Amino acid sequence: MKNIIEKRFAEAKALLELTSNNAQILKTVEEISKTIISAYDNGRKVFIAGNGGSAADAQHIAAELVSRFYKERKALAAESLTVNTSNLTAIANDYDFSVVFSRQLEANARKGDIFWGISTSGNSKNILSAIHTAKNIGMKIIGFTGEGGGKMAEPKMCDLLIRIPSKDTPRIQENHILMAHIICEIVENSLFT
Repeated sequence: MKNIIEKRFAEAKALLELTSNNAQILKTVEEISKTIISAYDNGRKVFIAGNGGSAADAQHIAAELVSRFYKERKALAAESLTVNTSNLTAIANDYDFSVVFSRQLEANARKGDIFWGISTSGNSKNILSAIHTAKNIGMKIIGFTGEGGGKMAEPKMCDLLIRIPSKDTPRIQENHILMAHIICEIVENSLFT
């Protein structure tokens, strides 16, 4: 048991160091923050989606924006596309699970809104479908993925993409939520000085 604990802490520490020393990732965190700030300045909304642990992260990020992060402030418009079980089950049953997020964007999103897709592999069909729908609507697309980036890393898929340099899903997710927390703090500080 002790070996597992020590091993996982060592892996997490090593990846965190690698990520925090990656100039491209740091620059992209800044660019994502500016994009979200601009969207909020223009009365737009952030839609977030993922599967499994990334679905929980989508809900977590939306809650940080809607409720608060550090400051007492006005709520920010953000929605996790993973929380409405009636939408998810109806769309999956009537159409296909690959469109559970894109169908919701089609119904609720507008040009200038943001779609934030999270997929550790970069190949989740429902995230890719949502990206295509978001592009057709005229949304900005933020992607969080892992080392290879999968199809999300293909040219013209995401406007801004963070690829955590790992193939280990738990370690990728741990870094995703750290990046998301940093972005939420920057957004909050910029909008509510």
